[in-house]
Amino acid sequence: MHDGYMDLRVFTEPQQGATYDTLLRVAKTAEELGYDAFFRSDHYLHMGNVDGLPGPTDAWITLAGIARETSRIRLGTLMTAGTFRLPGVLAIQVAQVDQMSGGRVELGLGSGWYEDEHKAYGIPFPKEKFGRLEEQLAIVTGLWETPVGERFDYDGTFYRLQDSPALPKPAQAKVPVLIGGHGARRTPALAARYADEFNIPFASVEDSERQFGRVRAAAEEHGRKGDDLVYSNALVACVGRNDAEVKRRADAIGREVDELKANGLAGSPAEVVEKLGRYAAVGSTRVYFQMLDLDDLDHLELIAAEVMPQVA
Repeated sequence: MHDGYMDLRVFTEPQQGATYDTLLRVAKTAEELGYDAFFRSDHYLHMGNVDGLPGPTDAWITLAGIARETSRIRLGTLMTAGTFRLPGVLAIQVAQVDQMSGGRVELGLGSGWYEDEHKAYGIPFPKEKFGRLEEQLAIVTGLWETPVGERFDYDGTFYRLQDSPALPKPAQAKVPVLIGGHGARRTPALAARYADEFNIPFASVEDSERQFGRVRAAAEEHGRKGDDLVYSNALVACVGRNDAEVKRRADAIGREVDELKANGLAGSPAEVVEKLGRYAAVGSTRVYFQMLDLDDLDHLELIAAEVMPQVA
């Protein structure tokens, strides 16, 4: 983390239509501009009124490629869908990408929720997703924590691992684990047990404050300090030097300026700095700028030039 009070990260939604080359260009640009991390969603089907062309890219294959083409920027998912991968396989994949990146990976893991993408690609969509997520977190972190030469066993309701050598290990001694969401009870409890960072997506300042408070309380109940976790927000970005540029960027992503200003990081750099200050005041120290137009590298440059120096 920086000495300042807020990390700025880039968050992409490639299922809406992006090639690997586009994502690589965004990640390299983000690295050059001083952003803290490049993150992506983990989806196989577009949402809303887009065609999704040329089609989805796989989150961990993408990050593996980008790992070899970058040197500083951190890489991760908001959030890997628990339904897509067996936890033992996921532990191997993430550890490998961490090795490939020299220890720059972070794992956001969620339960998966988008039923249509499961139907579209023949992925089972189980009813009991949260219980599975709990076991997945136990297994992935348990495999990584097992000392080399020792074995890992797990006997759960959904997953069983027997006599696992628990290899390979990540490059980092501890891969940061992100847990997020709006759930009032089970989500904070899970974060208290497993999370290094708690992320709330697309939430108001008030909702963020309430949820951060729940997570802090759960962490303390679990014997941790509330401040042991990083608290972060993910918000849509639409920043412009003037009203016309803001409007052009809003139009490019099919959104209304007023709605973006209400729900995201939109408007002039000064407006966005002010809004970030309100999130910082409720404990957020890291913000993921959801960049929906991945061809607009000037947008990244503007935020890096006019917003980042004032908050980071």
